[in-house]
Amino acid sequence: MRTDIYENPLITRYASKEMAQNFSDDKRFRLWRKLWIALAESEKELGLNITDEQIKKQKKYANDIN
Repeated sequence: MRTDIYENPLITRYASKEMAQNFSDDKRFRLWRKLWIALAESEKELGLNITDEQIKKQKKYANDIN
């Protein structure tokens, strides 16, 4: 099963390849990870116990969708 393109019967008929990729699972999960990283950085600034190492590790695996 491909995760780099959103699959739906109407997609193949009406959407461009770029639009199908824009709504794919891979794109969605990568966006969520970017949001989690931004959240962790903001929480660290507010004083929560989040280390630079933890944020660095999140960034390292941000694009590893497996």
